[in-house]
Formats: sequence, C-alpha cells, structure tokens
Amino acid sequence: MAFETSEIGAAAGVLRAGGLVAFPTETVYGLGANAEDPAAVARVFRTKGRPPSHPLIVHLGDADHLGEWAADITKTARVLAEHFWPGPLTLVLRRGRRVPPEATGGLETVAVRVPDHPVALALLSAFGGGVAAPSANRFGSVSPTTADHVRAELGDAVDFVLDGGPCDVGVESTIVDVTGEVPGILRPGGVAREALEAALGRPLAVPESSPVRVPGQHPSHYAPRARVVLVEPENVVAEAELAQGLGHRVGVLLPPAFAGARVEAHAVVAVPAASAEYARGLYVFLRDFDRRGCDLIVASLPAEEGLGLAIANRLRRAAGPRDPG
Repeated sequence: MAFETSEIGAAAGVLRAGGLVAFPTETVYGLGANAEDPAAVARVFRTKGRPPSHPLIVHLGDADHLGEWAADITKTARVLAEHFWPGPLTLVLRRGRRVPPEATGGLETVAVRVPDHPVALALLSAFGGGVAAPSANRFGSVSPTTADHVRAELGDAVDFVLDGGPCDVGVESTIVDVTGEVPGILRPGGVAREALEAALGRPLAVPESSPVRVPGQHPSHYAPRARVVLVEPENVVAEAELAQGLGHRVGVLLPPAFAGARVEAHAVVAVPAASAEYARGLYVFLRDFDRRGCDLIVASLPAEEGLGLAIANRLRRAAGPRDPG
C-alpha cells in the first residue's frame, strides 16, 4: 500500500505542475488535468485531437464540493447526487466560479461527477481540486478500460499513468441535464435509466439531440478502426459470412440467442447474456477485433433496457458515419 500511496502522491504532483495523468474510474480510464489550469486543459484537447468546443467532465472527490464547481444546484441534482455518487453518473449544471470556460467548451454549463473507484478518489483527495478528464484515448476512438489501452494509444503523450486494473463498468457515465425543471438523459451510461426514474419518481426522456453539448454526442464515436455494421440479430451470421466471402476479415459480435451457431469469420465473440458483463467487455471486444486485423465488425443491438441502452448507444456511434480521411 505504501507503493500505491507514493504513486498517488506523484500523480497529484504532476497535476499541480500542469501535467496530464491517466487514471482509472469505474467506467473507463480518464485523461486528467487540473480543471482550473486553462493551459493544462488545452493540452488535454491537443493530446486527444478533441475539438475545443466539446466540453470535458470535471471529476470531484466528494459531493460536498459540488457548490464550488456548479451554480443553481437544483433539487433534482441533489437527489441524484445523493443516490448515485460516487458512481457512473454525470450531472450537467450551470458553471460555477472555479470552472474556466476552456473546460466547458465555452459553455455556461459544466458536467460534473464523483467517480466510484478507490484510485480515482485517492488521486482527487491528494490533489485537492477538480480534475477535468475525458476518456484517455484519441478523439472518436474506442475508450480505454485498462492502463495498457492508454499506453498503447497515447504513449508518452501522458505524463503519468495510474494503473488501477480493468474498469468494472466498462462504458462511460450516464449524463443527465439538471439545469432546468425537466431533467433529461443526454448520454446513456453506467447508471440505468430505470434506476434514475425510480430515484426521481418520474420518467426521463432520452432525446436524440440536445442544445446542451456534452461528451459522446459526435455521430461517430467509440469507433474501432474496423467498420461496424449493425443488423438484426437473426441476420448477424449470414451478414458476417457474406462479407467474409467477399474478402473482408470479419469480426462478429454473436448475439446470445445464437451462441451455439458456427460462423465462418475471422474472429467471433459470443456476447454475454448479462448486460453488465457485456458492457464491461464491449470496448475490449472492439479493440481485440482491431488487434486481430479485422476490417469489418458485424453486430446487432441488444434490448434497450438497463445497461442495454448504453451498449446500443455505443454501438450506434461506433457504426456512425466517419469523417473522410
């Protein structure tokens, strides 16, 4: 434990000096900078190749600090924070006094969360401030769920990597807009819609678009190098074998209902029946298809309930139209 403590202290020192630290959360690994240091925040955007208009999430060590980073905190926000923090939930609120516009993409709103990971919380406690952190990968690509993923993709562009093992949740946090009277889910994630609705005692909409910019809204996001094609579950095998026959190196995410099917393809992953297990492995599966040289991935969407809503969102973005070149 002494070694771990020294690692945390060293990482906190890097943040204070304006450096970048990759650290684990329960969702994915984040690429962190001092949220109050505009130059450090700008370096996060450059390192990821992320457009500066795309806001970052500010990570806090304790919900008690929320009032320093957000203004006009609504009753809905307090209820959700009490129920789900620490945890994979991000709240969008009015920007508070400590948040520079560089961290919010120039918006007057800020996305805030308290992560549920001992290493992240220890880092935040040792640092003593807010850490602005998107996922620790190149913009638009598959998010990292291990320290090795971070090192492989960002290399020495990161000053310090804290290795906390594989992420437990595996997909990003749920983002909820609580700036007004009617809350809404802007990005499905690690807290299920049903749990949020139970806590609030009201239904929550999941709009396809929103005037409030938040992470993960780009049409192509969470994307492997291989092209992703989505079909109905009963068509996955036929589509994969057709593409393989046409000369593609096909990776297949085989739906649970067809787990015993034989597929003529380059690489096959049997999708776990439990949505939590699927979410935990999704980005690992996509990265592995790339590692094995697949140029096409055939998949289907799970039922959009529980964590299935977040998985379906990630697969749709992964299959989205990509920028030329």
